[in-house]
Amino acid sequence: MSAVLTVLSLLGFIALTAGTALFVAAEFSLTALERSTVEAHAREGDRRARQVRRAHRTLSFQLSGAQLGITITTLITGYIAEPVLARLLEPMFRALGVSAGTAHGISLALALIIATSLSMVYGELVPKNIAIGAPLSAARLTAGPMIAFATVFKWMINFLNGAANWAVRRLGIEPAEELRSARSPQELGSLVRTSALHGALDQRTAQVVDRSLQFGERTAEELMTPRMTIESLDQDCTLADLVDAARETGYSRFPVIDGDLDNTLGFVHIKQTFVHPVKDRRSITLKSIAHPVPIVPASLDGDEVLDRVRRDGMQVALVVDEYGGTAGIVTMEDLIEEILGDVRDEHDEEELDVRRTQHGWDCSGLLRIDEVSRTTGYDAPEGEYETLGGLVLTRLGRIPVTGDEVLLPQPGNHQLEHMHTKGGWIAKVERMDGRRIDRVLIRPVDAEALASWEHNHG
Repeated sequence: MSAVLTVLSLLGFIALTAGTALFVAAEFSLTALERSTVEAHAREGDRRARQVRRAHRTLSFQLSGAQLGITITTLITGYIAEPVLARLLEPMFRALGVSAGTAHGISLALALIIATSLSMVYGELVPKNIAIGAPLSAARLTAGPMIAFATVFKWMINFLNGAANWAVRRLGIEPAEELRSARSPQELGSLVRTSALHGALDQRTAQVVDRSLQFGERTAEELMTPRMTIESLDQDCTLADLVDAARETGYSRFPVIDGDLDNTLGFVHIKQTFVHPVKDRRSITLKSIAHPVPIVPASLDGDEVLDRVRRDGMQVALVVDEYGGTAGIVTMEDLIEEILGDVRDEHDEEELDVRRTQHGWDCSGLLRIDEVSRTTGYDAPEGEYETLGGLVLTRLGRIPVTGDEVLLPQPGNHQLEHMHTKGGWIAKVERMDGRRIDRVLIRPVDAEALASWEHNHG
């Protein structure tokens, strides 16, 4: 009979540890889930998905139920497991010649350590990590049993919840039944993408909202027009030179420099010529009318950059790098384009940053890596580059010439050169601007075409 009770006690210990694991998984999975994920999953009509939504909407009550379940199973586990394990261990110490009293004490202590360790590892730590790693799957598995347990012990959970809420209110905090309705930008972005996927938002609106949410995470360096593409005028140039430069380039504002862009004195706008007589335009230097503009660090976030540019009459800011040199300029047009996409007027050139062709995408070499992914579908891995031209330059390891081709790396593997089973992406330098890559054609290729390309370029 004693052996049967021992076996039953061990089986009970295993079952109770599994019960603890269920409550722990339910607790961590419900708190790790985003509301948008829960709602989108529930709309698919699955019964378990609706159970997850029901549990998530009564989060405080369910978490109290989980805590009660963890407490009950842990206490019973200790009550059952420790004496059973002690009885199994005590004969071993007696056989080693240890006195009965000492063997009993050592066995109890060791049984407590073993039972607690097993319960902690398999009843708490393992399910916690599973729930954090796969919260939706864990919630689907545990939501049903959790709701059933909470229904049976509703009276006790309400009593404990009421006592806890009373204590919390004494501290000046109002208890909440579910997570606050405020959403992080990441959660809102997920909600927008899900809505677009299911047709609740049209693609253009979803893109604008998604870009707006990501805008604050951009830096001035990502938003700016880089230094090498800036058209500047020397301080000794005149208003007549400003008119000529505007006519040739189509730009309306120019930095006024003393030698180079690192010594920028300010900016001038073509409209400043209108307040001076035509006869004086060749005698008035740009240095005398240059308007100072804000100087912002390259690391400044997008929201603050927008505020600085908007406050300035020229609607432009100078971006400096960590060494104090001019990295580029950021204009209101740059900021608007970050949200709305390419913005052009009758004075802009027709060439687009990205143009779909028969074979792939004809892209500007200055296109940011995240913009490449957004517009073409090629998702580049992280690396020491910010633009498509920088990626191609990194792969070549030298200054390219028109016609050079490279195999682009795949995410997570910068050195991946052989992709015969999956295909890949190839980039071709279409045009150079001095030593800068101006235009790049990128195209996806299948496994057969990739093998042929590698053979010819091997």
